[in-house]
Amino acid sequence: MSASVVKHARRIVVKVGSSLVTAEGRGLDHAALSRWAGQIAALTAQGKEVVLVSSGAIAEGIARLGWKKRPKAVNELQAAAAVGQMGLVQAYESIFRTYDLHAAQVLLTHEDLADRTRYLNARSTLRTLLALRVVPIINENDTVATDEIRLGDNDTLGALVTNLIEADCLVILTDQTGLYTADPRRDPQATLVMEAHAGDPELERMAGGAGSSVGTGGMLTKILAARRAARSGAHTVICCGREEQVLLRLAAGEAIGSQLIARQAPLAARRQWLADHLQLRGGVVLDAGAVRALREEGKSLLPVGVRGVTGEFGRGDVVAVVDTDGREIARGLTNYSASEARRIAGKPSSAIEAELGYMDEPELIHRDNLVVLA
Repeated sequence: MSASVVKHARRIVVKVGSSLVTAEGRGLDHAALSRWAGQIAALTAQGKEVVLVSSGAIAEGIARLGWKKRPKAVNELQAAAAVGQMGLVQAYESIFRTYDLHAAQVLLTHEDLADRTRYLNARSTLRTLLALRVVPIINENDTVATDEIRLGDNDTLGALVTNLIEADCLVILTDQTGLYTADPRRDPQATLVMEAHAGDPELERMAGGAGSSVGTGGMLTKILAARRAARSGAHTVICCGREEQVLLRLAAGEAIGSQLIARQAPLAARRQWLADHLQLRGGVVLDAGAVRALREEGKSLLPVGVRGVTGEFGRGDVVAVVDTDGREIARGLTNYSASEARRIAGKPSSAIEAELGYMDEPELIHRDNLVVLA
């Protein structure tokens, strides 16, 4: 068994399930939240960047409202989420403050991550928070997103955030030891899957249904989340959150639970996706110096090297990068629309704000979002 993939991960998304942050559904377990915060603070001190996807808002709202059981009506679930989110964020903020860390609430829906502009805005915000050593606390925006409440699927949200910020690893903490070859409650011959390839169809066969009365996500959603995370080259660990100091032990290299390994390295996976992207919305024409900077120096594409813009594209679209002879040398995700690119073409990054009235990024295409083809 190899060492934990968390050991060498620089950026980690940690997803904590409802059963681990609530006292058997009776509101938040503040002692448990303190344990997570302490471990995340220690990881931050090690130089790692950690994003926390935390369940618990609806359960906390149900407790605060004095309801005896989880309602089924969507409007009541939304009300519980609105009430409980206050308590969840308040608890995390006060606990992280004791470790001299700020926390930030980020509410997302799947639609936020499907929309091109909102995707880039969320990505930029999260990357900025991490650079500021702030711990983002992410939850689904249950108050407005009815389909997410029906799914109860923070596992998927964890994977989407992993893709969004290009994290190295997704850690899904649950009340189960990991993935077994069969349901260990029904099959005494079931054994723990300690390591496998994310996306292996056999894993979905092994995964059972929901096993907790508090949350609604079963092992299958975790397997599917691992497969989704692997698309951007991130590995996934599924393990029991009740293990003592589990995050620190994983970071020290201890193999705990089930490791689902991505077949491609993160940058290779992302660049493969860009290289295979067929829906090119337009292009930019570069001068010889910019071509050389991309090909030979691995630089980002700055607007100063752009000599022309073709087509009509929006921020976040994939565009072709061509030389003055029309040869495609690269493609990537643009930070500015075609009309904006035309206005800043040939100008230094320092002039972007004066020209457009704002500056999202100093690059037209960041090197992490660019693949050189020739």
